[in-house]
Amino acid sequence: MLKQIFVALTLVGLITVVSAWAVAQDSDQQSAPAGQEHGYGHRHFDPQQRTDMLTKQLKLTSDQQPKVLDILKSEQSQMESLRSDSSLSQDDRRAKMMDIRKKSNDQIRTLLDPNQQKKWDAMQSRHEWKGHHPDEPDHGPTGN
Repeated sequence: MLKQIFVALTLVGLITVVSAWAVAQDSDQQSAPAGQEHGYGHRHFDPQQRTDMLTKQLKLTSDQQPKVLDILKSEQSQMESLRSDSSLSQDDRRAKMMDIRKKSNDQIRTLLDPNQQKKWDAMQSRHEWKGHHPDEPDHGPTGN
């Protein structure tokens, strides 16, 4: 009798652990749309999220915000076109994506006042040694 109770409790515990794990996995998968996943584990935030982030970090004015949003929407559109272009090699695609990102960054920078430009430049220099993926963890140039 005691052995049956022990087996039953063990099964209930096992089912509870497996259920909790399954819910956690499902939760992780549902959170992915916040930053769309495009292969290789890199997230590409939508233009509105990026504009909101830049608004907080750079204190963008109400005049600057729609202009930045338009630049980021254009960048997203161009990036999506490149991702779907199977005629390009991976190296060519990467080079073109970097060119698009640089052009967008330059356009955004021209909209900023001198104080915002200093902050922008600091943000960009931190991203350069992270392989141009602003969503990767910030471990510094040594990879620590």
